[in-house]
Amino acid sequence: MSNAPLPKKIDPRKLADRGVRIEGDAELALLPNLVTMLTDSQGKVSVDLQFDIDELRIRTIKGTADAKVYMTCQRCLEPVEIDIEAKFNLAIAPTEEHAKNLPKYYDALIVAGDDLELFSMVEEELILSLPIVPYHNDCSVQTSFGDVATTDNETDKPNPFSVLASLKADK
Repeated sequence: MSNAPLPKKIDPRKLADRGVRIEGDAELALLPNLVTMLTDSQGKVSVDLQFDIDELRIRTIKGTADAKVYMTCQRCLEPVEIDIEAKFNLAIAPTEEHAKNLPKYYDALIVAGDDLELFSMVEEELILSLPIVPYHNDCSVQTSFGDVATTDNETDKPNPFSVLASLKADK
């Protein structure tokens, strides 16, 4: 499958046996859990997945999913554009027991039945790729709030520790 609309459900075992490659785009709106973390649901996710069998006869899924998303900057609370990319290096396992025996360089994808929802798998990997604290590299944060005149009055007061400075100078 190449550049066709992404299927909602797939059978990863059959795709791996055939060595199928899936490429395509999906709307961000189709990924509801990811959209709840964003400020805007507009945009697309580009997906490129290769299903295969490795030299150990393990069915694998390798590839990437990337998107440009908008999150809330934690400094200025304005939207910030973030490029996210999820890299897939998954091994398909039917149970938790099989997953424990997989090589450590694979992440286990447990598929008990025949079908797997492709969008939810891609969505989970994209959520893991989001930054913990999104922020602009160059945003200016307002650090003073309130009336400027109140800060001028505070500078007119004598410093209560000025006596300590004179004691230190005597030594």
